[in-house]
Amino acid sequence: MKKITALVLVSIALAACKKESKTITKIDPVTGDTISIEVPAADSAQTLKEMAQNAAIKDSAGIFTQSLKLEKGKTYPFTTHQKDVATAKLPDGSSQSMTRENTDEITFTVNNFENKIYDITINFVAKKTSQSAQGKTETIDTRQPAPKDEGLKNRWTIDKAMTGNKLNMKIHENGNIISIKGFDPIYSKFTTTVNGLTKDANERKALLAQLKASFSEEVLKDQFSKNIFIIPKKGAKIGEKWTVSENASPDGKIKIQSHYTLKKVKDGIAEITITGGIPKQSNKETQEGVTQTLSSELTQNGTYTFDVHSGWIINQNIHVKTSQSQTFSDGKNSETMTNTSDSYVIVNPKK
Repeated sequence: MKKITALVLVSIALAACKKESKTITKIDPVTGDTISIEVPAADSAQTLKEMAQNAAIKDSAGIFTQSLKLEKGKTYPFTTHQKDVATAKLPDGSSQSMTRENTDEITFTVNNFENKIYDITINFVAKKTSQSAQGKTETIDTRQPAPKDEGLKNRWTIDKAMTGNKLNMKIHENGNIISIKGFDPIYSKFTTTVNGLTKDANERKALLAQLKASFSEEVLKDQFSKNIFIIPKKGAKIGEKWTVSENASPDGKIKIQSHYTLKKVKDGIAEITITGGIPKQSNKETQEGVTQTLSSELTQNGTYTFDVHSGWIINQNIHVKTSQSQTFSDGKNSETMTNTSDSYVIVNPKK
């Protein structure tokens, strides 16, 4: 009887312990998964308060600001995936389409944090591209052996040269990228690769210039800064909108407008939506009795999600649609050709 009583008391004690604990959830910025933390119920309010105070995206009188709170020694993902579907409709009513996909696997490893500056290694891990048209698909994957086709093999060799590389980035906790260094050994690698592909001096020069132009400090700063930080420096309230304008033409006459809205901050995730684009542009000119009319338009919409605790991007999913049309008319007859492109730009695709 004493043993039974003891067991009952132990069961009651265990049940009491379970009731005295509380589960707190947060987002793992590396995987994007929701993880649970068990804390004593009595400490849960204090724990939540401390998490909010130490968060990278924090609330102050209803205004949310963003910073980075990354862990030393931890590696954060920044895989980009873009899918482009281009369709051309000809005057006779027939159409042609092509799909191209590109995936760049990149990670950021935090080496140190001092004086509010992060020292980070950018790792260019792997690259995969594919193109589909007229029922045929060609794929190049740096994780796989080189294709047998000579043309595909050359492209694979170039992609291979662009992976397995490391750069050093200095970034302030406020998101300002101070510098990205370490290009010289990578450019030397590019040179060796290009020299092995062609003996023509002009081809070598052009190809090397193209590789350097697409893989420079300026280009990478622009790419990363547009995704690492979205919330304006002054902060934003839930439901608040702000607009960023960029030149879409060299003369600055055409601009792309991106309208952002802080949709919500809940359950460890900050969600920001984007809309906007380039309003319809038209141009008409007549030569020798034939009038040519050109028109184009770009729209975009999508969502960004960030981990509240680290400030790191969890996911980006944006759809960009471009429409172009060209019409020729002599006053009696007309022909129109249209081109549409649907691009889906994703950061850290969900697995």
